Amino acid sequence: MTNLKKIAQNAKLASYTLASLEREIKDRALIKIAETLENNKEKILAANKKDLNIAEKMLESGEISTSVYNRLKLDDNKMRDMILGIKDVAKLDDPVNKKQWAMQLDDGLDLYRVSCPIGVIGVIFEARPDVIPQIASLAVKSANAVLLKGGKESTNTNLILTELINKALDSVEEFPKGAINLLLTRDDVNEMLTMDKYIDLIIPRGGNSLVKYIKENTKIPVLGHASGICHIYADETLDKEKAIKICVDAKTQYPSACNAVETILINENILNDFLPELVKALELAGVRIKGDEHCRKVVKHLEAADKEDWATEYGDKTVSVKSVKDIFDAIAHINIYGSGHTDCILSLNPGKIELFMNLVDSAGIFANASTRFADGFRYGLGAEVGISTNKTHARGPVGLEGLTIYKYKLYGSGQIVEDYCEGKKHFKHERLI
Repeated sequence: MTNLKKIAQNAKLASYTLASLEREIKDRALIKIAETLENNKEKILAANKKDLNIAEKMLESGEISTSVYNRLKLDDNKMRDMILGIKDVAKLDDPVNKKQWAMQLDDGLDLYRVSCPIGVIGVIFEARPDVIPQIASLAVKSANAVLLKGGKESTNTNLILTELINKALDSVEEFPKGAINLLLTRDDVNEMLTMDKYIDLIIPRGGNSLVKYIKENTKIPVLGHASGICHIYADETLDKEKAIKICVDAKTQYPSACNAVETILINENILNDFLPELVKALELAGVRIKGDEHCRKVVKHLEAADKEDWATEYGDKTVSVKSVKDIFDAIAHINIYGSGHTDCILSLNPGKIELFMNLVDSAGIFANASTRFADGFRYGLGAEVGISTNKTHARGPVGLEGLTIYKYKLYGSGQIVEDYCEGKKHFKHERLI
């Protein structure tokens, strides 16, 4: 039986040592992880194959969805990106002990705000085994300890990845033990949520029900997004050929991803010209299309869409299309039905682009680019622990900076507050940084 309290305690102790590690040690640990995974690629893929064989039966019985099955699969391309992502994290600046802000309160009394690790982070994710090396690499670089709980569908892959990562870390003498931990049972999740004494942040990576459950059952701060209902607004000034390619990519490049488009809003002035060609391109890519009454008048064979569709994250090759009067109508729809994840405008009008970007209340707002770019690796963050739609601490793809917080360091030379209260001394409050 897992002694989760002991694991969490050890992780907390490890986090104190991690906070003091020099960049060179952390980068050496990351390169060692990348090399170890590269040298054991066949072993990892073999473990993943076991998970896939079990998952195929679960898919047939309806226990898991096609999107979950697709997320589970590792291949040479995913392995390549996974290893490259770890190496990229090693190249990034150290996010710890950076002076963000400084103020001279008085002569010889200097205040600094300095970045520091969060401490111990619990990450709960579904069938995404590539999450483990992503989060482990970010945790190493940002000097945080982690407790990882993956879906049962990826147990074999999760075990081998964690084993290899810890083997690599054990070979780095200065690196503390107990920093990267894997939990295996559903009971572990419930117990983890009670451990606010040891765990500083919970990051859920999964569906709406998972995130909702976690938020309702813990005192620990939660960072994440409940759903990915992403939109594309097709403005009347768009480049039609490029716009269609973007829409198809945003829906089909990886339909089960949280940054795939779910609803395409089309300015009514271009509906007759744009929609038929868009539908043709999407249908050629195997997409099922549901439309509102205005869209169905233009393309009569479309399935009917309603308010429930506007609030649905399909997670597969299904998309809804809706006619809107203008950019303000589109923005209103997005702010009502969107999840605050990623939304895009297709337009050649700079003024409309800026209007859209300023008024849409989402973590990521794009112009003339696929929503699939909303990703920590593609942003150059090396990797991500997830995408946050929160409005505190971190928002959007959460990379290294999102895994740090800050502390204030005050360097004095014998000052006491009484002197300032009695008017013997006065604050200067001069910015240093």
